[in-house]
Amino acid sequence: MSKELGLNAIEMQYLRHSLALTTAQVAEIGKVTEADVIAWEAGEKPAHMPVQKKLLEIDEAIEMQVLNTCDGIEELFKSEPKRTLSFVVYPTQALYAQYNPEFLGTLPLAELYNVSAYRIKKECKLMLEVDVVLVALDFESYKAFREKEGLKESRENRAKWAKAQL
Repeated sequence: MSKELGLNAIEMQYLRHSLALTTAQVAEIGKVTEADVIAWEAGEKPAHMPVQKKLLEIDEAIEMQVLNTCDGIEELFKSEPKRTLSFVVYPTQALYAQYNPEFLGTLPLAELYNVSAYRIKKECKLMLEVDVVLVALDFESYKAFREKEGLKESRENRAKWAKAQL
């Protein structure tokens, strides 16, 4: 493999868009200025290799998450006739950080988790014929559901709440 990733301006821009990141977020991830990112996408100067590599690593981490999750979903629905599933997505970074502290190292932004969820939804629909519904976490509704059902906070209980939203 070449040492040079050599993403051109349009590839940098579309990679950023595919990750649902702003130029400011790419600048933060790459520890560069937003002006640098804008210049890369305009083709005014080449993108720094470490930033290209970091964005491609994030994209690869998302793809692995999609693959692993889809494999698990396929297993889940092998003998199950009902093929609907709900995923919780997080409308803000603060909510994501509050409910997913264990994942902050792998996907540093709520946007990246939501991109994963969207790609999983698309993949499941196309390849597995499973309908995945993305449900934005509504704190008050989730809290009321937990109190009503006598549940503690957990990923499983967020999944139960999301299922109840269908």
